Amino acid sequence: MVPSSPNRKMGLFAATMLVTVNMVGTGIFLLPVSMASVGTASILGWIVASLGAGSIGLMFAFLGATDPEPGGPYAYARNTFGPYLGFQTNYVYWTANLVGNVAVATTVIGYCTAFAPALKAPALTLVGALIVVWLATVFNIMGPRVVGLLTGWSTVVAMVPLVLVAVFGWIWFDGKVFMDAWLPKGETTIGAISTSATYALWAFMGVESASVSAGVIDNPKRNIPLATLLGLIIATVLYVSTCTVLMGIIPAPELAKSDDPFSEAALRSVGQIGAWIIAGAAILKAGGSLIGWTLTISQSARAAAADGMFPRLYARTNRMGVPVFNLVISAILMSVILVATASPSLTEQFNIIIDVAIILNLLPYLYCAVAFLFSVQRRKITGRKRVGAITVTVLAIGYCLWALIGSEVRLARDAMILLFLSIPFFLIFYREATAPTPAVEEVPNKDE
Repeated sequence: MVPSSPNRKMGLFAATMLVTVNMVGTGIFLLPVSMASVGTASILGWIVASLGAGSIGLMFAFLGATDPEPGGPYAYARNTFGPYLGFQTNYVYWTANLVGNVAVATTVIGYCTAFAPALKAPALTLVGALIVVWLATVFNIMGPRVVGLLTGWSTVVAMVPLVLVAVFGWIWFDGKVFMDAWLPKGETTIGAISTSATYALWAFMGVESASVSAGVIDNPKRNIPLATLLGLIIATVLYVSTCTVLMGIIPAPELAKSDDPFSEAALRSVGQIGAWIIAGAAILKAGGSLIGWTLTISQSARAAAADGMFPRLYARTNRMGVPVFNLVISAILMSVILVATASPSLTEQFNIIIDVAIILNLLPYLYCAVAFLFSVQRRKITGRKRVGAITVTVLAIGYCLWALIGSEVRLARDAMILLFLSIPFFLIFYREATAPTPAVEEVPNKDE
């Protein structure tokens, strides 16, 4: 259970599950589809991605242990570069993850089709995704304690069948199926690694979740770094093992067109009951991820609003310290994005959305890398620790640049347009810093 806390904040277990559920959300269920279009050589991209994500995770673990700041990337960019780049970081991070939440909602509906095939109809898919978005919003309005419970236990329950696939799926693994799809489009291995490393970045987004939510985590200097590293390890092992297993069970042309690859693999391996169990786990897992990400982006916007770098409405809270208006506005915007990106294919919609989210999230990570070096310098860290810190920073920056190089030119252009829009928005929203947003009020235990 989530440890009891008098101020209803999240403990280590809940914080670890928040990081895990945000990382292992949509990615683990639909990224194998995206990777299949690249080929099974994409497994090499996972290795590059794991090194890069590990470096990013270590940065956030260090920053969380030494400077736990509500808002995470936004707060570190603000403290290091000043108001404008702080605003820009929050604007980009918030926008990217708002868009990313839409991909999470479509994944939930994609796996619901295993029980209700009629949901494959575009109109019903849209309605279902809208319902999922608003349910996640309602749960967040109930408070961070509820979010911690839901994300924690949904992750634990949903992980069971995923772990079974990762461990026992090798029984049905076919080496020939895997190797036949090594480079299906005839591109170079380096090209496949670059493209797949970009897709894999989506899988590791969320490694900063505990850092962003520092304001609602108990004992942040201890729990943020531990939750970050534990969540990263769990996510990495699950991603690499399950993605490899699926590519050895389902031929690449079929996997690339699937809306529910785990259910399909289970159907081929153990039959319909197995497919239903996997589909149920996917729904639970992706739903928990949406709840967790909704909390993460609300806390990022709330921290920026309290500093005068986002509309005041985003910092306004109820008596329980929950930013209700913040959550409702985000849900409305996600609903608009869902309607605007509606596609006949869930996989197509998922890919469109994550392509944009991936590019946008690179900037906050790059800014945090510089903030990390400033923190090391400020603390006069020397010797091996300093060499290690510089190595971690170089790997993190190198991975972000690699992911950018592997993206399409059109996506980079669209991301730059969104980035430049931060200038007029900053002029509109920036104001003198307001008083800090009050902490969540203590609520007496009924038994006391």
